[in-house]
Amino acid sequence: MFANRKQAGRLLAERLEGLRDQDPLVIALPRGGLPVAAEIAKRLDADFDIVLVRKIGAPGRRELALGAIVDGDPPVVSWNEDVIAHLQVTRTEIEAIVAAERAEIERRRKTYFGGHRRISPAGRLVILVDDGIATGATARTALRALRQQGASRVILAVPLAPPDVVNALQREADEVYCLESPDPFGSVGAHYRDFRQLDDAEAIAIIDASGQSKPKDSDGKS
Repeated sequence: MFANRKQAGRLLAERLEGLRDQDPLVIALPRGGLPVAAEIAKRLDADFDIVLVRKIGAPGRRELALGAIVDGDPPVVSWNEDVIAHLQVTRTEIEAIVAAERAEIERRRKTYFGGHRRISPAGRLVILVDDGIATGATARTALRALRQQGASRVILAVPLAPPDVVNALQREADEVYCLESPDPFGSVGAHYRDFRQLDDAEAIAIIDASGQSKPKDSDGKS
């Protein structure tokens, strides 16, 4: 049982201390992953960014995923080809949905980071962080996108996840740091005493406190 996300982040940071000298880039899955990742970035004196993942829902049936889009420069899109074929979704429909989701990703990034520069994962050791994993779908999509964007090594760091999900994600990441793998698992929130949902204002405050909210010049100075 974790007291809250900040405590979970501090415990993970202790496990990740050996990566400090490898110039890691810590990337959070918002909003829940932000307090955890912020503690890790502070302990490792690391660059800090977010990755936004959006489901691409079928026209009129948002619960059915045609694929997923991950923000980046350029964004990475993955597709569920079987679903697209079954629903006979047209290219025009797909292009419209992708455009809308890209706009939403950019809106959310600007909400959280304002004018903050996106930090490229290319050639970097990247530590992807969330507050816990239930199914692994979002983490899997993000890990694959980070590889496509050129990360030299990708590590997944989470306070807890089910044992079978940890095993599956070890095939996606170079390493997985998971503090607890309870079985039976239940829900992520069941393993925190304080698991209240963060709002946008709290997310922005965490990013501001990290020192990563202001654009930097070519010398890396705020």
